[in-house]
Amino acid sequence: MGPVTAHLLDVLGYDPDVPEVRQIDVPVGAIVRARDGTREVAVARLRSGKLVVVDDRCPHDGGRISDGWVDGERLVCARHGWELRVDGGRCVRDCKQRE
Repeated sequence: MGPVTAHLLDVLGYDPDVPEVRQIDVPVGAIVRARDGTREVAVARLRSGKLVVVDDRCPHDGGRISDGWVDGERLVCARHGWELRVDGGRCVRDCKQRE
């Protein structure tokens, strides 16, 4: 990592190696890590074809949503298996852990 990249990460929270949300194409059933400016987001295409962009943090404990997977119309966090529904551009925990 060069000094400019380190500065961007440390001061601005900007990671130039993460694609801008407008630069990616997401197939049905996929979830990818992206950024919207300096904001870290997860971009997913639900089974219905709906494209969603949410903060890349699980409301349960802050793990990356983009490390998880799509299950129908929900997102599943990889850390503890929490099923999350997308509501108004944010993830809401459904108080249900996958078994």
